Amino acid sequence: MSWDAIVVGSGINGLAAAVHLSAKGWKVLVLEQAAVPGGAVQTAEVTLPGFRHDLCAMNLSMFAGSPFFATHKERLLQAGLALVPVTHSFSSVLADGGWLGVDTDLAATTARIAARSEEDAQTWQAMARAFAADAPHLFALMGSPMPSWQLARALWRMWRAKGLPWCMQTARMLLSSPRDWLSAHFEDDGVRALMGAWGLHLDFGPDVAGGALFPYLESMANQNFGMALGQGGADTVIHAMVKAITQADGEVRTGSAVRSIDVAQGRASAVTLADGSQLGARRAVIANVHPRQLYGALLSGGTSPPAAAARLRPGPGTMMIHLALDALPQWRASDELQRFAYVHVAPSLDAMARTYTEAMAGLLPAEPVLVVGQPTAHDASRAPEGSHVLWVQVRVLPADIRGDAAGQIQGRHWDEIKDAYADRALALLERHAPGLQSHILARHVVSPLDLERANPNLIGGDSLSGSHHLDQFFLFRPAFGQSRWRTPVSQLYHVGASTWPGAGTGAASGFMLARDLAGA
Repeated sequence: MSWDAIVVGSGINGLAAAVHLSAKGWKVLVLEQAAVPGGAVQTAEVTLPGFRHDLCAMNLSMFAGSPFFATHKERLLQAGLALVPVTHSFSSVLADGGWLGVDTDLAATTARIAARSEEDAQTWQAMARAFAADAPHLFALMGSPMPSWQLARALWRMWRAKGLPWCMQTARMLLSSPRDWLSAHFEDDGVRALMGAWGLHLDFGPDVAGGALFPYLESMANQNFGMALGQGGADTVIHAMVKAITQADGEVRTGSAVRSIDVAQGRASAVTLADGSQLGARRAVIANVHPRQLYGALLSGGTSPPAAAARLRPGPGTMMIHLALDALPQWRASDELQRFAYVHVAPSLDAMARTYTEAMAGLLPAEPVLVVGQPTAHDASRAPEGSHVLWVQVRVLPADIRGDAAGQIQGRHWDEIKDAYADRALALLERHAPGLQSHILARHVVSPLDLERANPNLIGGDSLSGSHHLDQFFLFRPAFGQSRWRTPVSQLYHVGASTWPGAGTGAASGFMLARDLAGA
């Protein structure tokens, strides 16, 4: 059987490419080795019946604000997509016992900040109000193929609209570390910690160059627009995309491992499945996989892989702890924290830097950073009545353990020590939410090694499919000369978090490639 395009891997970018191409009349097949589609966007009952946990991604704000969603919104809504708007997006517990939180009520956010620093409150307010005019230029930059005339036009419009000084300030932010940029704009350590915690979502410790952009974008976007969750779970996005593909005469097959991408006369022409069957692709094979999977396992025919792409460096690992609860956490700093989708246990930039340094040295951090998701505070459908799920992301961790910074855990393999380390993370959480342990009905712990076993694209438990440091971003993702999703093989294309513009639920690489292939 022959298809116009075969997509290998059903992550959000692969599905986005399939949705768009199928809408343009292409006959598309998506192949997924796992039992369910979605890659790192999945929801499942991993603790108790009726408790639905987002296994990796929880925040769908990037998807809700994406050009892909804007283009296919009606198709996806008709296919069952349901999003839950969240006004109280994120918060942090701080080193001095206080807290800060961001919600869409600008007056409320600035009042919290003003209690710590009136000057910072004024800076925050001015920054938030300017974001409406500034954001389109930044999103145009992040949403352009790189390099491209579209990017050149975006830069030209940015210069004409904002002027050279603003462009230079933005360029400086793109190159700055979170600490340097935050220290230049805010005087209070708590405000810096509130924003800086977002850096660790993308492998940026406080002192890593190039890490300032994400804390700025997330903070200001959440202030202006809030956050979006998936009703019933993040997998509402996946179910809707799969349905949209099948309604357009495409197909998504799970449990279908691809053994090789077959190359004939320099062109990707087919894929061979693990059972030996071969499927032809007339116009394109699109690989939504990590470069190590693409160049180290799937390509046949003696194709020489580009060395830089094949060596894409993973970021640090992540642990996921899923809890079934009979009550929300009782936060020591304030009961108001129960209203926020995210609570960061990242008390200061210094604490984050210490955690990051320990993890990068191969040590189990003495005090990890915790990203605590409270989705049932906004979507009661995820748990039985009166119950809750808690989504705890433990950042950042070593893939290969060389020791324990606290000198307490002796094992060197994640299968040996994952429960002991989960105990450490939950003990830390208990300090900020006393009594939490007594409300846990069940828990499910996923180590960095478990993440890679479940999804081979998450090497070492790196949920980002490659570090986003400057040497692996912009024109260098996944390698110089391949940032436009092309490969050395004709008609073979590469999308996903390991390609420009990187990780997240925005479906950008898959959508931009599909627009290119289909002529928009």
